Amino acid sequence: MTDKKNRIVNTRVIIIQKLYGKIFNNDELLSFPKHRFKKFIKDVVFGTIERDDVIKEELIVLEKNYNLKKLDKIFIVIIKAAIFEFLYKSKTPMKIIIKEYLNASNFFLDPSQIKYLHSIIDKLGKNIRKNYE
Repeated sequence: MTDKKNRIVNTRVIIIQKLYGKIFNNDELLSFPKHRFKKFIKDVVFGTIERDDVIKEELIVLEKNYNLKKLDKIFIVIIKAAIFEFLYKSKTPMKIIIKEYLNASNFFLDPSQIKYLHSIIDKLGKNIRKNYE
């Protein structure tokens, strides 16, 4: 892996870890270590937390095609972060968001789970970007 690719993956890995800690472990204090993309990481983490109601609406639409209740908690965190980026980071191409979350998911999921996640995130991205353009 190139250095640039490592930084991109690490950015999404940090986002996933922080969100998981806040959502499921109820960590009250979120601290962010020094990082080249610290502002972006904080924006996505706090944005995902603050816009949870809007993100849940998108999850309800997604539940028509997928049974989200059976998914691991980490799946939900990854999906929520991706939804936030699809909605509020419109300058970032959909393919980049999908690729980066799939790369980050290698740290947390099995290969078969990553294929399923890819299906979910791809469908989400297409629906969200179509509806909000």
